[in-house]
Amino acid sequence: MTFELHVDVERWRGHLKTAAERLPGLVPVIKGNGYGLGRDRLAAESAALGADTVAVGVYAEVPEALEAFDGEVMVLGPWRPFLDGAAVEQALADPRVVHTVGRVADVAALAERAPGARVVVEGETSMARHGFDRHELAAAVAALGDLEVVGFAAHLPMTGSNLAEAESWAAALEASQLDTTTFFVSHLSPGELGQLRERRPGLTVRPRVGTSLWLGDLGALDVRAKVLDVHRISRGERVGYRQRAFPRDGYLLVISGGTSHGVGLEAPRSSAGVVQRGKTLAKGSLEAAGLMLSPFTVDGRQRWFAEPPHMPASQVLLPASATAPAVGDDVRCAVRFTTATFDRVVLD
Repeated sequence: MTFELHVDVERWRGHLKTAAERLPGLVPVIKGNGYGLGRDRLAAESAALGADTVAVGVYAEVPEALEAFDGEVMVLGPWRPFLDGAAVEQALADPRVVHTVGRVADVAALAERAPGARVVVEGETSMARHGFDRHELAAAVAALGDLEVVGFAAHLPMTGSNLAEAESWAAALEASQLDTTTFFVSHLSPGELGQLRERRPGLTVRPRVGTSLWLGDLGALDVRAKVLDVHRISRGERVGYRQRAFPRDGYLLVISGGTSHGVGLEAPRSSAGVVQRGKTLAKGSLEAAGLMLSPFTVDGRQRWFAEPPHMPASQVLLPASATAPAVGDDVRCAVRFTTATFDRVVLD
């Protein structure tokens, strides 16, 4: 049983090179499932791009990153005094690791626990996730002790232009007593980064980029699933775990790729605008009626699930008017790469 990601490696690496050229000072973000491509692979590609630093999401990802990448490893998740375990201890002991701090109490605790540790001080942006309020920066400086500040960070939201907020935090950094001129930012376009550099020439602006780097050219990525079985089914015949009646004559396809691969698993999406809300409402109504569109394309059209996908495979409906594939054929699958797990990644 195979659920594979095929990568047009020449096209994909061409996109990576172009993106890196447009984003001087790039810090590639390597976290979670490695955007479907695998964290080790992204570490190697980051080195090939000439990156001196990569960013991971949490401390559990640090040991693998230190082994796969020779440069510095920045942890995007904030250090907290209650964090423990072998990965945390390794990170605290390795001078290549850069920690993120966003509370005065955490700065003081880290300074006591790991004197000389290298840190990025993060501001609390309109994301309201974590970080220092502007008025707390002086207290943060006072609590630093022997910690080495390698930069200031602003993790910005993903909607609209973030240039004004980024510039506001850049001004706060320049007015603070933090001993750094390096400004790490997330979610600014290349054009916005250029404008920020022009307006703040005294700062070294470094973008931290994940999705738009690794998944910026989806045309280079092709997900293929195998047809495991094809059954001719008559209208009214019951199928699957839940024994739903088949709505018409046609075929029941069993296709590799299920919930264990991330198929059918989606994070909530924001609905902006009347059209998008209408689509969300229509989709919800269909699902309430037991109709769920699958990510699999068969005979030129995206097809419906017969029932919710299983762990290793999915059952998909195909009308009699369509041309049924043969067992062993490949079908295309549209997945969310940030939640997908592949049996194999093939560099074509």
